[in-house]
Amino acid sequence: MGRNSTLLLCYSPFFTLLKTRLIFRLTILFYYVKLDGFERFDILYDEKFNVLLSKTTQKSHKEVNMKRRIAILLSLILLLSSVSASAAQYEVKKGDVLWKIARMYGMDYQTLAKHNKLKNPHLIFPGQKLDIPEVKAEEKKPEEPKANVKDIVILGTADLHGRIYPYDYAQDSPDDDAGLAKISTLVKEERKSHPNLLLVDAGDTVQDNSAELFNDLEVHPMIQCLNALDADVWAIGNHEFNFSMDFLNKNIKGFEGAVLSTNVYKEGTKERYIDGYKVFEVDGVKVAVIGLVTPHVPIWEASTPSHFEGLEFMKTIEALGLAIDELKGKYDVLVGVFHLGPDGEYGDAGVNKVAETYPQFDLIVGGHSHKMYTSEVNGVALIEPGRYGQALAKADIKVEVMPDGTKKVLGVTTENLSTKEVESDPAILEQFKFVHDKSVEDANVIVGEVVEDYIKRVDYITGEATVTTMPTAQIEDTALLDLINEVQKAYTGADVSSAAAFRPDMNLVKGDFKKKNAADIYKYPNTLVGVKITGENLKKYMEWSASYYNTYKPGDVTVSFNKDIRGYNYDMFTGVDYKIDISKEPGSRITNPTIDGKPIVDDKVYKLAVNNYRLGTLLKLELVKEEDKYYDSYDEYQDNGRIRTLIGEYVKKTYDGKFIPKVDNNWEIIGAPDLMHPRREEVYKLLIDGTIVIPMSEDKRTRNVKSINIFELIDEGILPAEVPAA
Repeated sequence: MGRNSTLLLCYSPFFTLLKTRLIFRLTILFYYVKLDGFERFDILYDEKFNVLLSKTTQKSHKEVNMKRRIAILLSLILLLSSVSASAAQYEVKKGDVLWKIARMYGMDYQTLAKHNKLKNPHLIFPGQKLDIPEVKAEEKKPEEPKANVKDIVILGTADLHGRIYPYDYAQDSPDDDAGLAKISTLVKEERKSHPNLLLVDAGDTVQDNSAELFNDLEVHPMIQCLNALDADVWAIGNHEFNFSMDFLNKNIKGFEGAVLSTNVYKEGTKERYIDGYKVFEVDGVKVAVIGLVTPHVPIWEASTPSHFEGLEFMKTIEALGLAIDELKGKYDVLVGVFHLGPDGEYGDAGVNKVAETYPQFDLIVGGHSHKMYTSEVNGVALIEPGRYGQALAKADIKVEVMPDGTKKVLGVTTENLSTKEVESDPAILEQFKFVHDKSVEDANVIVGEVVEDYIKRVDYITGEATVTTMPTAQIEDTALLDLINEVQKAYTGADVSSAAAFRPDMNLVKGDFKKKNAADIYKYPNTLVGVKITGENLKKYMEWSASYYNTYKPGDVTVSFNKDIRGYNYDMFTGVDYKIDISKEPGSRITNPTIDGKPIVDDKVYKLAVNNYRLGTLLKLELVKEEDKYYDSYDEYQDNGRIRTLIGEYVKKTYDGKFIPKVDNNWEIIGAPDLMHPRREEVYKLLIDGTIVIPMSEDKRTRNVKSINIFELIDEGILPAEVPAA
């Protein structure tokens, strides 16, 4: 017997009656046991009342009759309440859709949704419990003609930023979850089961990762690659406007699919710059795709207005309202491909607000925020696949096609397919090898000279370039961190600047300075921010940073780090002189902080230079507010406002391309006298020859998480108690 047949039998009227009688009798038995206080009883069967009774030696017949009446009343209440009860309960699993669950129980999804009071029948969650109503035979409707369910698959990319090969040319190193070559492998696999799928890109495609090296080609390699993947839609992003209008226009012409943006208009007209939408017919289903770009291009390109000359950017909600009105009656499925993050900027709407405003959308593929997520808002499925080809967005839209031709979207499932473990498509690698070769060559172009090593001993104890004990860059002031902070102060005009050592072995070594060496100084593509902060909150920020160190105890001959704090969350400051007393607990370590020789004044406002990531930290810690920001290098220079780019430009202009190390020694660690213990060299020797090893955190992400203590080494017999004779 099949699963459905078994379910129907279990919930038939016959089984329901048996269940009710059983509950009825067990209820009375429970009642007697409970009220008699577990006294001795005999069970009898009363033919008149068809119930179980308890014959007890301690209760009167009158009391038993009273109990019998109460029990019958309770059972009748139970029986009546069970009439409207659900026959079963179903727990939603990942990938379930309501219409499939409903069919399993022989009903339509509207009935199941109504019974469970679901406001949105397309919005169910794994783990959710659904009550399954009984369907009486006389209530069953005549079987309707079976519907035809179509699978409409949409695949999407976003924020590829010049990546075809899985490679970061700024660092001249592989990037294992990036590039259209990996995306191509996934797309080809999906086409095997869904040959009519639509492939869309949500913009920021032709910029970054040395992509500008190819701007003189008739069609940019990124667009050529989208064509090679048979992409159907390219919704342009704000970075497409980083270059001349001629560059953008020739690539719009070169793309073989539909280039869309519904909110970009020719200045002073009601005519769009490019098409706002296109209706595709996929397996007999009309799929309308609307493109949109964040409308803030004029803000970000203010210094180069020729990049958007003759164009106007309409606000998101208004532009989409016009497009949806124009599309009325022309589609079965409505899809948005937006270069727009989940949250709005500068007072305009993000994707979440769009979904709240226009539930007509079945799916929105987002971009711009570089986030990877799937969600659902107001019945609209939302997805964004991260950045650089980190994932391929996939949406499976179920469309019911009735014999009369009417169509109805039953549900949308979404997932991001990671590229991390995916092999690159060899055909794409071969076709675009010229891009990779030229980009690697450019990364190795000499742009300056490092006069001498910035950090002499990268590992404080061994002196090696690879850190196995303590990183010098995090236990004393160095020329490398001072260089970063000098550049940040210069661009922002700040009083104080802070920066972190992103790698324990970061250094600039004597010799040629190549383009890629900027990543040796600054690993991440952060931008620079200037923010106003009170003296009180500046000191709190410094204390937050100093909590990176473990508290010193007598006998410690090394400094160690908190295992729960990442190295990139330890900032060192320039513009303020201070000491860090690691003998004190976190929150009380910053000693005698002064600016220009004067103590920091709590209620005075200072200017602070930080990267954009640390601004987020300060906002979260409530040490600054968004309105305290007075400078943003991204607004000023776009992607050329990345700190690692600013460092190269600063040295080129200020020092004629010569990197000359200098350090101001404005901070130091104090409160740890045994760091200079007379036997510390013995301990260092044990570390160098590998007899003892400084522990790492369990996740291997933080080195040096426990100080080496000389007294513990003596107790363990690793060191003799007495100093060896000379």
